[in-house]
Amino acid sequence: MNAIDAPALASVSHPTVKALWSENNPKFWRELGLCSLRASSFAEVLPLSTIRKRAVKQGLEHPDGATPVALKLAIVGGCSLFPFHDLTEHFLAVAPCGGFRTDLFLGDYDNYVSEILEADSPLYQFAPDVVVVIPAFQRCRYQGRLFDPANAAREQAQQSATQLLDLCRTLHERSKSEVLLVNYPLLPYFDPGPYRVRTLASDWSFRKQVNIELGLRAQPYVNICDLEFLSAQRGTLASTDERGWFESKQPCSADLQVDLAREVAHIVSGLRAGPKKIAVLDLDNTLWGGVVGDDGLDGIVIGDTSPRAEAFKSFQHFLKTLPERGILLAVCSKNDEDKALEPFEKHPEMVLRRGDFVSFKANWRAKSDNIREMARELNLGLDSFVFIDDNPAEIEIVRQFAPEVTGILLGSDPALYAREVMNARLFEPRTITVEDAERTELYKQEAQRQTLESSFADMDSYLESLSMKCVIAEFRPVDVPRIAQLIGRSNQFNCTTRRRTEAEVQQVIDDPAYCAYTMRLEDRFGDYGLIAVVVARVEGALFLIDTWLMSCRVLKRQVEEETVNEMVRLAALRGCNRIRGVYLPTKKNGMVRDLYPRMGFSTVLDQPERREFDLVVSAYSPTPTKITVLGRAALVGAETTARGNPAA
Repeated sequence: MNAIDAPALASVSHPTVKALWSENNPKFWRELGLCSLRASSFAEVLPLSTIRKRAVKQGLEHPDGATPVALKLAIVGGCSLFPFHDLTEHFLAVAPCGGFRTDLFLGDYDNYVSEILEADSPLYQFAPDVVVVIPAFQRCRYQGRLFDPANAAREQAQQSATQLLDLCRTLHERSKSEVLLVNYPLLPYFDPGPYRVRTLASDWSFRKQVNIELGLRAQPYVNICDLEFLSAQRGTLASTDERGWFESKQPCSADLQVDLAREVAHIVSGLRAGPKKIAVLDLDNTLWGGVVGDDGLDGIVIGDTSPRAEAFKSFQHFLKTLPERGILLAVCSKNDEDKALEPFEKHPEMVLRRGDFVSFKANWRAKSDNIREMARELNLGLDSFVFIDDNPAEIEIVRQFAPEVTGILLGSDPALYAREVMNARLFEPRTITVEDAERTELYKQEAQRQTLESSFADMDSYLESLSMKCVIAEFRPVDVPRIAQLIGRSNQFNCTTRRRTEAEVQQVIDDPAYCAYTMRLEDRFGDYGLIAVVVARVEGALFLIDTWLMSCRVLKRQVEEETVNEMVRLAALRGCNRIRGVYLPTKKNGMVRDLYPRMGFSTVLDQPERREFDLVVSAYSPTPTKITVLGRAALVGAETTARGNPAA
């Protein structure tokens, strides 16, 4: 378990890191990461970066033989890129996801427009995975008069945003890369005094308007790196360095460059790994003050009667917003269940109620055991859990016996609880879908299905009673956020675990060589939403399954069989006579190791690191299911392809 503990971070020092390096101790990498996470100034990060480079040079291995992910990163902009590029490389190397081995391309000073617009520029020859674009901050000014009408300034702000986003579109179309666009820091000057907020023509207001336009209009492949926020968090005066600009064209202060580099690493890491899925909460002295078993319902501290009580209530208000972004809530408490439930049912000041939680474990078992049981019941991987507790002993026990779980150790002041959870940055969505907002309700519906299942003697009767209906559709732009989210979050029922960003999903839509579809399912209890994704590539007469994943909530519902029925239909329409499925084993997807053989495929390759399976299209007969298919994928030009193909 990766425990996030501010007091522990404070105890980590550069001498500790240096000593571990000199001892050739693999624990060096963890301590280096902790120190880097804590560092807030350029003076702190520079020696850490130097030690890291020496450790790499001497071949100090990561724990468990972990290998950093290769990344080709380009940085272009209207400023000097040194030392920002070195800071960025450092934070990528120590990223919590396991780190990146970065191959860097640096653009020339203030030449980013030409580098992006020239199709044969060195930038495109480098073939980057990710490009960081830092626009020329000094040129973001309204060109008219301070007293011009708001519409004039707003129109120019929209034009400025359009120009930048057009550059990003060109960059993405030519490089197929993800784009990290740095927005504009706000200026710290009083000029023109309080009037700055009464006109969009002031430098402060104009930059803010441009940033709003960038954020609202950016395409999925554009990730806004919010320098406006980072500058405000550090302080705009401390973030500005006029002399640094005039002497060496530094974009901002050295310390703000640390913040920016750390943010770039955070966003890049997020492109490869989605946010956590479930927050597991302790009760006593976490959701309320006091111990309900000892103090009783009237003795716990929550409400508006004191600053401490108000702080606990405010924390609950924050937690109640998490399900809106798709984060599930659960309780894991050492308590008698009836005592633990009482505040949720009877206390008038409680914000959270029993219905807000998808799982409620209040007993005297080890919390690590309870969390493992939750994972089994909810069909979620342990690495998607975050355990939040005020007791360091409980955090340590879960760390020891459920190390995949990330822990947040709360401090002693409930006024800071929400800040501590937010600053852990474990629940940040890249996009929020309709399914996210309804996720808690979906799990409640699943509990109803399980109750119904127990009342039937045979599975066929149970499945028929569900009255399942599904819609199969080709990838559509409107579904791109949800598709990318499923691809990024699905680990167990995922045959290849290939990740795709929203930009890469859009590329699949645009590439005629791909055949990709989704499945939506509903039954008598409610709508599952989009629950299955298949991506296939047509290679001559071969229909190669690149990605097949499903939500574990629909296991044993015959969705697998209906998915294969559609594979065969589409393969025939595309003129293919064979379907090939690939299984790439991971630590988490063992449940689909024999999926293809169960679906009638024959094994053609069986190696520890890769298994392949074939199905002859003409020999397949559709499998009857209890699912009513209301619509199937419509492939443009498929009818033409199918003519003359006997299998069609």
